[in-house]
Amino acid sequence: MSSSGTIQFRHHQAILAAAIVAFFGALPLAGARWYLLPVLLVPLAVAVWAWRSGTDADARELRVRALLGQRRISWDRVVALAADPRGRAVARLDDGQRVPLPAVRGTDLPRLVSATGQTLPETAD
Repeated sequence: MSSSGTIQFRHHQAILAAAIVAFFGALPLAGARWYLLPVLLVPLAVAVWAWRSGTDADARELRVRALLGQRRISWDRVVALAADPRGRAVARLDDGQRVPLPAVRGTDLPRLVSATGQTLPETAD
């Protein structure tokens, strides 16, 4: 947890390391012909996604970060937190929408709630 009271969940750094290795592994292929240069974009996009995506939470809101954007969700809108069948965390909003929480596992939910100082009406569907 950072000093500002925000807890951050990020994907495992092994994904970033694998993307960097894949980028350097694709260099000879991309260098062979000019039209193969876009091959480098795939590991580059994976690296940026692994570095950037995740979930941040503080006492005011959840911030869901993706490759190219982010979404802020006030805790007032969160009705429930639950794990899907694959063990990934999902927030259910007051309008019925389900928002996956990147890099948060179902087992992380108690830590997410306690670190933000929030109490939710329910923790499962």
